[in-house]
Amino acid sequence: MLHLEKNIHSLWLKFQYSQVFSYVSLLFLILPLLLFSSGNNSLMAHDEGLYATRARLMFDSGEWIHPWNSPHHKTPGIYWIIALFYKLFGINELSVRLPSMILGTLSIFILYEIGKIILDRKIAWLAAAIFSVEFLWLQYCRLGTPDVSMVFLVLSGILLLLKAELCPKLYSKRYLTHYNLLCLISGICFGLGLLVRSLMIILPIIALLPFFISLERRHRLLNNRYLYIGFIVGLLPTVIWLWLSYSHYGSGSIFKLLDFVFQVGSIERGGNGILFYMWNVPAKSFPWFFVALFGLFTIIRRPQVKYKSILVGFPVILFAELSLISTRLSHYSLCLFPFIALLAAVGLDALTQTKIIKRYLSYGFGVLGIFLLLTGVITLFISNSIGNSEIHKYINLIIVLGAGWLILPIVWIQRHRFDTRTFCNYWFAAWLIPVWLGLAVLGYNGAFSDYNPEFRKFIENEKVAPILQSSAVSLVDVGGKTGVLINFYTKNIAERVNILKQVSPNNYAWIEESKINEPVNSNVLYHTIGTVKGYSLVQVLEKS
Repeated sequence: MLHLEKNIHSLWLKFQYSQVFSYVSLLFLILPLLLFSSGNNSLMAHDEGLYATRARLMFDSGEWIHPWNSPHHKTPGIYWIIALFYKLFGINELSVRLPSMILGTLSIFILYEIGKIILDRKIAWLAAAIFSVEFLWLQYCRLGTPDVSMVFLVLSGILLLLKAELCPKLYSKRYLTHYNLLCLISGICFGLGLLVRSLMIILPIIALLPFFISLERRHRLLNNRYLYIGFIVGLLPTVIWLWLSYSHYGSGSIFKLLDFVFQVGSIERGGNGILFYMWNVPAKSFPWFFVALFGLFTIIRRPQVKYKSILVGFPVILFAELSLISTRLSHYSLCLFPFIALLAAVGLDALTQTKIIKRYLSYGFGVLGIFLLLTGVITLFISNSIGNSEIHKYINLIIVLGAGWLILPIVWIQRHRFDTRTFCNYWFAAWLIPVWLGLAVLGYNGAFSDYNPEFRKFIENEKVAPILQSSAVSLVDVGGKTGVLINFYTKNIAERVNILKQVSPNNYAWIEESKINEPVNSNVLYHTIGTVKGYSLVQVLEKS
């Protein structure tokens, strides 16, 4: 029996230190966060709903190149991906979001591989784990947008170049070597970025210039023709689409893309000034951004660190680029988040060597936990007394976070019971667990899946649902965020018209509530089925 136990323990240790264990443990970490939901789903009107409706237009029309009446301002990569998933799984929210879920999970694995090369295996796993529990990253892993796809391509390109750099220099000049093949595929990844994310791919490529230059000194990377051949191959789908679009629309198809880039670079939106990312990125990656700053200073102070061009150069340059561009939005910064995770892992590892800071952090987050816990309990009693059930999901989050952050001081107080290695592992876990639990509660409450519950409840109404599922419905000058949702959730769109008078009698139509009684529509008889978010679903009646 003792011999059997020793064999089982030996097998467990081998599995624990194997590559498979790292991937399986990361999968167990991210999968629940991707799947937890309230059981209800509704699209985010902007930008997810826009990508979903444009992909649906391609899918319904069968025209995958130029389904629009005028030139389009974005490359079609993400529309093609979502439309392909429509073909596989039908038109629904899962089909919209599944590509991001898959590529987001793969991106976590790729970051782990990058970390193993430029740091070490322990810090690499910790970085991948932190990456999976960054709020903004998880949110966009569950949204049907091109941002996660671009991060996947950028990380893939970087990993392939790092693996190429590990190839022996002696064989790098042969016609078809492993080194040249890796450079070729890396170039394809960066080229495909244009198809998926338009000219936004230029920003991470520029941020990688210090890395390219550092590889040039060792491997003459910038003279490697296979990298450029791969880049051209990756550009081919975009070039072909542009040529076909040019043949259909003329030069407007090219000018529309360039005009959008000009708008992004020159027009400020939402009052997001040059300091926007200074607060937005720390808020959307809390608490990892602040730990990452410690990791950044740690790497700068270590002269022996080999890949400073990746760990320091890339995030600093990209952050500066994003800040200088006039249009500043949260998801534009998503490419920073894997590197925040890498730096945060370095920072946490370095903190284990500093007893005083470690103690203050443990007790500091313990105080934060007590504050959140008390706030949650007091708010719970108040909400129960006034009968407000809607606030309960936020109270649950506060209580869970408060209880979670108490793990840090508990682990610190019990440190003398563990050896150094075990204590460090528990201390790392004490950072990850509260954030994971908080994100799990958010997912369970529908924060990552049900963005428009009011609209969802309306279209699920027993009077409305049969109409939208089986009847042809006209759209009368539908626009705005609610219009995006209407376009996606109306299964059979009869026609798009400008006034209610153009809708045939006995047919259904969506029309903006404020326009329904305008003089141009005043002589039309109609019956209102229901109203939601400023739009009415009506049935046009025959005049008696």
